[in-house]
Amino acid sequence: MVLLMISVVIPTLDAAATLPRCLDSLASAQASGFVEEVIVADGGSADATIALADAAGARIVRAERGRGPQLAAGADAAREDWLLFLHADTALEAGWEQAAAQFAAQSHGACAGYFRFALDDSGTAARRLERLVAWRCRWFALPYGDQALLIPRPLYDLIGGYRPLPLMEDVDVARRLGRRRLAGIQCRAVTSAERFRREGYLRRPARNLTILALFACRVPVRILSTLYR
Repeated sequence: MVLLMISVVIPTLDAAATLPRCLDSLASAQASGFVEEVIVADGGSADATIALADAAGARIVRAERGRGPQLAAGADAAREDWLLFLHADTALEAGWEQAAAQFAAQSHGACAGYFRFALDDSGTAARRLERLVAWRCRWFALPYGDQALLIPRPLYDLIGGYRPLPLMEDVDVARRLGRRRLAGIQCRAVTSAERFRREGYLRRPARNLTILALFACRVPVRILSTLYR
């Protein structure tokens, strides 16, 4: 395994229901020294998020609310040569360390890597959405934040890092990286399907696509934020 020094950055906001599963997926990598530190960049949680993160040994960074500002604050606090940005409702599949190490060895630090999107739902609607996401990544090179992002620090700094956007910060970073500096990692990032079950497997993706289209048309993010709940 290629020796990596990884800082994991997790943005949180009232994430007590999903954070333990996310942190558990990192435990073996922490025990082996593959993950040197876990940073929870919190945007003002009012639930047990901070207590759970502290109990797991994570560093707590207070940040302005919004994934963009929180990810940027976490990256600023990180000490290691590789950064892994991971959502609090996402857990990496067992064996992800080997897949990440293989990616790093093959990319020579010139690319950022994203994981395969998966949902913790056994239904056919979830499989259909997973295939659509794979298609989007293949043809448009647009992985979202729930696929996690593994990026070497020099490349992160070169593109200017995460901008303080409350929304679409993941699309913004993917655009600045470009197709040639993005590659898939052959391992799944399994995200909670709660929002899709609650809002619908057609309605929520349709809304997300609408927001993406409006973002591409340069509609201000502050307006798009009112559409994303």
